Amino acid sequence: MIDYRLPEAWPTDDETALAVQDELRPRVLLDGSGPPPGTGHVTGVDVAYDDERDVVAAAVVVLDAATLDVVEEATAVGAVAFPYVPGLLAFREIPTVLAALSRLTADPGVVVCDGYGVAHPRRFGLASHLGVLTGLPTMGVAKNPFTFTHEAPAAPRGSASPLLDGAEEVGRALRTREGVKPVFVSAGHRVTLDQACAHTLCLTPRYRLPESTRRADALCRSALRAAAGRSPSGLPGAAG
Repeated sequence: MIDYRLPEAWPTDDETALAVQDELRPRVLLDGSGPPPGTGHVTGVDVAYDDERDVVAAAVVVLDAATLDVVEEATAVGAVAFPYVPGLLAFREIPTVLAALSRLTADPGVVVCDGYGVAHPRRFGLASHLGVLTGLPTMGVAKNPFTFTHEAPAAPRGSASPLLDGAEEVGRALRTREGVKPVFVSAGHRVTLDQACAHTLCLTPRYRLPESTRRADALCRSALRAAAGRSPSGLPGAAG
């Protein structure tokens, strides 16, 4: 196992969180040093919330990138660590995600987040933040384009169009099934945008969303249901 420790003095307010983003953003590498698409492992990350109890469950599912068979999976459940603020969602999710990643024995390979990397108003979404903290190659595959604009990609699977903030390409709208609404792909850390799109296509042989995301989504919801009835103080360590 690798102990992905949470940094000390985790932010609890907007001002501190924004300062952390500014400090860490220059450490993002988009050099493509992660494993090539279709090789090694790919790990899906997703979270689910119980808003009434301020509880969050994180799931990580390691897949064989070639076969998409499950290699290993892990979960963690804990108290929500940060209030809901658009653009700062990573501060709510990362503590529990790190706890789940620390329970893996397999190499995560490329980590695929249900969210954004550099396709973020401050160019530092969950995938980029998680990548910088862990050193893992990361990318984001989101269900919607956040605040950015795009033209509709052509209908065939594999078609893409730039996801734009003004004239800057921050990601791509990628068609993973012919004629079906695209997903929105962005690089996170140690992955290029071209590689992120190629990984996404490898992970979507049948469905719109990556198999990594589909499996992590089901697992984190199951973990949240299993945690029902326990008090937040008795939940396993999101901050541990």
